[in-house]
Amino acid sequence: AYPPDTDNLHHEVELVVAIGQGGSAIDPASARDHVFGYAVGIDLTRRDLQIASRDLKRPWEIGKAFDHSAPCGAIKPASETGHPTKGKITLKCNGKLRQDGDLNQLIWNVPEIISNLSEMVALEPGDIIMTGTPAGVGQVNIGDKIECEVEGVGSLSVTIGKPKA
Repeated sequence: AYPPDTDNLHHEVELVVAIGQGGSAIDPASARDHVFGYAVGIDLTRRDLQIASRDLKRPWEIGKAFDHSAPCGAIKPASETGHPTKGKITLKCNGKLRQDGDLNQLIWNVPEIISNLSEMVALEPGDIIMTGTPAGVGQVNIGDKIECEVEGVGSLSVTIGKPKA
């Protein structure tokens, strides 16, 4: 459902990392040992609320945290996918390619992300981490069909529905 209190909902395709073994202060060299598997996710953002919060120097959660804000495809075990370090990551909206990148373009690789995050919070089995998005984020509207894929991991398709009454 299209979320309330926004006129500017944006999509961001991301690689999702599912944690299988928890820990704190995880060394990047052993970070992959903590991964159960991978999936494709969409980070939906109420961009107008995010920017307004940022401009007021307030937390951004209101722009990122709402019902159905992070649809996620099926998690595939790393034993099936390996630990992807490269591969296409794409998003189409209504059949038009909007995001087209490669996992090797992530600002931080998966072990670095796990290590850095585990310095701030203890990771637990079942936690998921969304890794970031390639260029091309954009607005979506009611009725838009979003199709995402991460090469070697999977795909995800969602349609933005009408707001809940």
